[in-house]
Amino acid sequence: MFKSILRLLGTILIAVAFAFVLITCVGERTKVSGHSMEPHLHDQDQVLLDKLTYRFRDPKRYEIIVFPGPEGGDQFFVKRVIALPGETVKITKGKVYVNDKEVKDYSKDHTTDSCELKGKFHLSSDEYFVLGDNRDNSNDSRYKEVGPVKRSKITGRIIFRFYPWKNAGVIRP
Repeated sequence: MFKSILRLLGTILIAVAFAFVLITCVGERTKVSGHSMEPHLHDQDQVLLDKLTYRFRDPKRYEIIVFPGPEGGDQFFVKRVIALPGETVKITKGKVYVNDKEVKDYSKDHTTDSCELKGKFHLSSDEYFVLGDNRDNSNDSRYKEVGPVKRSKITGRIIFRFYPWKNAGVIRP
């Protein structure tokens, strides 16, 4: 009887340790809060955050990433990578340009008029420029309180939506 209890406790301990490593290092369920990523992600969507990939490679353009909000705490932002380290961003007449080339537009309203960014903005070797898809309702790299996102601050990337069920599926850049 004592061996059975020890075996059960050992199995539970291994399961808890495995779950801890899985959630801490590999991936976790998270919830989209707000409307800044519409029409691709919606408020209260349940998604899978991949924390493992960026341990082996850097974020790519158009991937949807998660990073801590400027207020800290448990607030996290979900945004799309628009420009990569070393690139130059310019927003003019509602269009976004990276290295003087117009970028593919994911925005809900297809305009990016509202912006604190004036002229061209050059990203350093560890910075990413991110925007929400719903630009009229997104606090993102266009504004000083967010600014460019440092590589070290990126938690991971959104790879799968599993709720609501009717919209479940892989999130592609």
